Amino acid sequence: MRRFLKLPITAAFAVSFAATNAFAHAFLDHAVPSVGGTVSSSPRELRLYFTQGVVTAFSHVHVLSDAGAAIPASKPVNDPSDQTIIIVRLGRALPPGTYTVSWHVVSVDTHTTQGIYSFTVS
Repeated sequence: MRRFLKLPITAAFAVSFAATNAFAHAFLDHAVPSVGGTVSSSPRELRLYFTQGVVTAFSHVHVLSDAGAAIPASKPVNDPSDQTIIIVRLGRALPPGTYTVSWHVVSVDTHTTQGIYSFTVS
């Protein structure tokens, strides 16, 4: 009986271990301003919320206008109370338009992820 249980238990362990590693990346959960959202006034900063802690020393965030011009912004920093949140302060007020945010982050377990989203200032 023990021999018959050994294989299913080993297989279940292997599958659960593989599933844990598959989710070991920092993916963007949500942002402020929101992904695809519209704000009525220029934000002073962007807040990006990830599914895992982020190492900001190896991460970057760029903001572009709808014309493709780079918007001055600070280097990303972690929220002091939560390593899954990064904050980017904008260097100037944003006039009405659509803005693209591109991000590349390194999670606390050293995996990298990247993405792009946009928001609109009305």
